[in-house]
Amino acid sequence: MKRSDLLRHTAAAGLATMALPLRLRAETMQAEVPISPLIAAADGVPVAFLLSAGAVMIDFAGPWEVFQDAHVVGRSQPAFDTYTVAESTKPLVVSGGATNVPRYALSDAPAPKVVVVPAQSPPTDAVKQWLVDTSRHADLIMSVCTGALVLAQAGLLDGRDATTHHSALTTLGMQYPNVTVIRGVRFVDEGRIATSAGLSAGIDLAMHVVARYYGKEAAQLTAYDMEYQSRSWLDANNAAYRKPPLARAGNVICPVCWMELDPKSSLTLTYRGRTYYFCVAGHRQLFASAPQRFVNG
Repeated sequence: MKRSDLLRHTAAAGLATMALPLRLRAETMQAEVPISPLIAAADGVPVAFLLSAGAVMIDFAGPWEVFQDAHVVGRSQPAFDTYTVAESTKPLVVSGGATNVPRYALSDAPAPKVVVVPAQSPPTDAVKQWLVDTSRHADLIMSVCTGALVLAQAGLLDGRDATTHHSALTTLGMQYPNVTVIRGVRFVDEGRIATSAGLSAGIDLAMHVVARYYGKEAAQLTAYDMEYQSRSWLDANNAAYRKPPLARAGNVICPVCWMELDPKSSLTLTYRGRTYYFCVAGHRQLFASAPQRFVNG
């Protein structure tokens, strides 16, 4: 499933909440994100990757590789035990047409200490309930990209700070007004709930989780072994997405998701004498419901 398709699924779903306040904040960067230690079991940390149709490959494959490669000095056993979970064990078609066969169904999955939720199809009631139930005993539920919308639909982001793919930041804030959406960060760690920005940012959050369980040195060794040279897992800097981008000559920016568009093929709406351009009808609806939030935000 493409990101634009995921956004199309979610854009219209939150129109009933539009009268409520939108909570967005651009984060001031700090030298390093604090690392709150977690205790790893002697036989490793079980990590469940929750999948459904359309799950975005890098969102789960990136963190999977981090946990698989975690380098802990003096440890002979794997530091993390990774496995996939879905509503059933039937093969799933994920992004790019790849097929994934989940190892476990929700009904028989081992209890995880960490759950990774990538961008994917909207959750069923069974998936939402599994997330809620699992969150009561897990150390951490983490989302990658628009997987944050899955956590929000399960009620796990209420009253928390969170982030998501830059194109879905406003959508997340408008559909879930009890969530304070943070721009300009690679991830937000709220202790037992953590959310990352889009796609590759899941790698940074996974590195941060390695550091939480096994220390900063272990994460640094893991990054070295993976030839991963970014320091964003340390400072969570994503400053490029604090403000909307500038469109190239002749193009325009969707005010909802910041996608660059060809104005000749885009949907339009006029507000206070100015024409705005949109990538999908749901984003035009969101804008029309409260245009001042996008014009002044």
